[in-house]
Amino acid sequence: MFRASLRSPIFSLRPSAAQSLVASRVIAARYLSQEARAQIQNAVESSPVVLFMKGTPDLPECGFSRAAVQVLDLHRVPPEKMKTYNVLADSELRSGIKEFSDWPTIPQLYVNGEFVGGCDILLGMHQSGELENLLVANKVIPKVEEETEVQAASA
Repeated sequence: MFRASLRSPIFSLRPSAAQSLVASRVIAARYLSQEARAQIQNAVESSPVVLFMKGTPDLPECGFSRAAVQVLDLHRVPPEKMKTYNVLADSELRSGIKEFSDWPTIPQLYVNGEFVGGCDILLGMHQSGELENLLVANKVIPKVEEETEVQAASA
């Protein structure tokens, strides 16, 4: 008798908790209007590299945003191939980008319209070399070998 009473409430709660979680995500996604979603989609596709951050690259207002900008600078992402959006200047963008990507934090990096991740993902990819490979594969930066060959040819 004790086993049956112990098991039944636990198993009966699990499906309903999962269903309510899914339902809450569906409701949350509805808050982002189609117009706002289209504007964010256009912004994401506006440049090969798009960074939604707090502040600007020259004056980041968050340590994570500063770190994201520094990592992209280390990889020498050209300014003409990168566009940044200050989410602190627009509260609708700040909440909308989180719903758009289903990612809870800012900064958020997109490469050729594809969501890459936040600062933690960006730092991990930088440390493993994946970020450089991604930027080279998407023709944002040249291969390192190409740079040294060009420098050797011009010398």
